[in-house]
Amino acid sequence: MSATALAAHSSTEPATMRAIAFSGPERAELIDWALDQNPLGADEVAGRTLVTLVSPGTELNGYLAERTTPTLSGYTAVMEIDTVGKDVTDLKPGDRVFCMGPHAARQRTARSMAVLLPAGLAPTVAVFARLMGVGWTTLTTTIARPPDQVLITGLGPVGNLAAQVFAAAGYRVTAVDPLANRRALATSLGLRDVRSTVPTDLPGGAQLAVECSGHEQAVLDCVNAVRKRGEVALVGVPWKKRSDVSAHAVLHAIFHRYVVVRSGWEWEVPMHACDFTEGSIFGNLTGAIAWLAEGRVRVDGLADVHSPSDAQRVWQDLYHQRGTPTAIFDWQTPV
Repeated sequence: MSATALAAHSSTEPATMRAIAFSGPERAELIDWALDQNPLGADEVAGRTLVTLVSPGTELNGYLAERTTPTLSGYTAVMEIDTVGKDVTDLKPGDRVFCMGPHAARQRTARSMAVLLPAGLAPTVAVFARLMGVGWTTLTTTIARPPDQVLITGLGPVGNLAAQVFAAAGYRVTAVDPLANRRALATSLGLRDVRSTVPTDLPGGAQLAVECSGHEQAVLDCVNAVRKRGEVALVGVPWKKRSDVSAHAVLHAIFHRYVVVRSGWEWEVPMHACDFTEGSIFGNLTGAIAWLAEGRVRVDGLADVHSPSDAQRVWQDLYHQRGTPTAIFDWQTPV
């Protein structure tokens, strides 16, 4: 959501709100940010933010970037509605909804871009639906079907949740990460086959590998681990070069093993369900919220909860891989 989409909902609303902005490389600040004073649209809802969740891949890259003006970050929020547009009939003040909003004290979004939380689902749990949605696109688009073997490499928040999603959908999942703390967390959340290296002994090979680390060696390992004509979906972003793996080694394995290597691009599916397509972003998010409410996917230990005023420390901890894999900001206490 753009900054201009964050709006006050009445003439009595203050002109600014508190928000977390990146103001320079390795600098996150809690600042006053102007609210959009335009009237709420007929199909919009607005409200106070309860929690926001950090995306430690995309946002960390933004945190490190050079910039000359402060920029809002974040795209994962739960808000409590206090105002609805005149055409919104199925939501009301007091309802709690998920939306793709930034780290800011207020949210405003189209009704079609909000998902109502089931009764009893904690906002600090529901907000993880956004990161579940990243891997869920691959679940929607893959030719693999349960109980096929799926390999997940990289157990940061996106990979951990992808592994849980595929396991909950009935696939046989092998999850891999070289970091012992990530493996221990994955095991504690119910994943049964968690390893430090990509196995070469999967019977028949994996039908699908979901590469979530962005590491060149992991891509090559996945290509060699899938069965002939298996799929490798590249979900992890290669933000920088991490190894001396040659393109020839990857291409040789792809050609001789007939492997389908494709982007794990989250936005491959449409935002909303439409004719002649399979799945949608908000269909996946709605499913993710339901699975979180049912306990089919668990998030214990994936994030600690922090005050927005601690933003700089939180980002430094994420940058240096200290503490939990990601972080939640709690906006319910005035900051």
